[in-house]
Amino acid sequence: MEPADPATVPAGGNAASASPQPRPSSSLIFLGTGCSGALPDTRCLIRQSTPPCTVCSMGLSLPPDQNPNYRLNTSLLIDYCHDDGTHKYILIDIGKTFREQVLRWFVHHKVPSVDSIILTHEHADAVLGLDEVWVVQPSNGGNGIKHIPIFLTEFTMDSVVRRFPYLVQQRPEDGDQDAQAAKIDWKIIEEDVDKPFVASGLEFVPLPVMHGEGYICLGFLFGRRARVAYLSDVSRFLPKTEHAISKSGAGQLDLLILEANALHGVGDSFSTHLTLSESLDAIKRICPKRALLIGMRHFFEHQRENHMLAEWSIREGIPVQLAHDGQRVCIDL
Repeated sequence: MEPADPATVPAGGNAASASPQPRPSSSLIFLGTGCSGALPDTRCLIRQSTPPCTVCSMGLSLPPDQNPNYRLNTSLLIDYCHDDGTHKYILIDIGKTFREQVLRWFVHHKVPSVDSIILTHEHADAVLGLDEVWVVQPSNGGNGIKHIPIFLTEFTMDSVVRRFPYLVQQRPEDGDQDAQAAKIDWKIIEEDVDKPFVASGLEFVPLPVMHGEGYICLGFLFGRRARVAYLSDVSRFLPKTEHAISKSGAGQLDLLILEANALHGVGDSFSTHLTLSESLDAIKRICPKRALLIGMRHFFEHQRENHMLAEWSIREGIPVQLAHDGQRVCIDL
């Protein structure tokens, strides 16, 4: 499911005769593409229905790396390759399933550490993995670890202070003799598309959206060469945000990563997420070159829905598919 590695020297050739090599590529790694509860939904396994939930039952019969319906909390890791070939790893959201994501996908993709973290909001599926930050902090070359910047709004920071006072004070949690004190630089960002910030050399534009009426969550626009927008928790687009990422507004996206939480229906004033039909309507309005969907609940069966989306893509002229955990997309940022 991953793209093949870029070609190097052709067979039978040598470096002198080979054509110029492509510049090293950045990539996006989907650490999680599921909802807050993750999949399989444990309720479907301990209180089985008749017939049993098809999607969640796969969690018992297939290992996660062979099961695209195994979905951890939504999270994206940006492998940003600088012009000099050095790689920086930028994490968007660090939720309840972060430890499993590290064990499963950091190891698989040979990710050594995280250089920056960006938080979309303060819900549990976006921040509860902060307790594990020290595990992925880069080394300073000796026995210590470097400070890691974490970018978040003032509202999210207030929540972090209440939940993780020991992280703010930069000491191990009481009673945990094995953990190191995380070294964190807290960076306050604003909910404003006109207030970009830079994380590990890559510029991000905040994209405020409604995540239920009265609650603002951030998405992010990034990329100098290819324009990518990441929106993990949306119930309604704000006009200024939609303009910033629309073909008819500030310019066409190369890739839109957007949530689709429920398979059927249309949300109401109490909804906190987009349904599939609402996500597809948004994709038609925004008109990116390509879109990948995340945040799916257990109503979505990966192969079945991607078959339907392939037909929709042909009809509408915009390629759209469900993303899956562990997927790596090479892109020139």
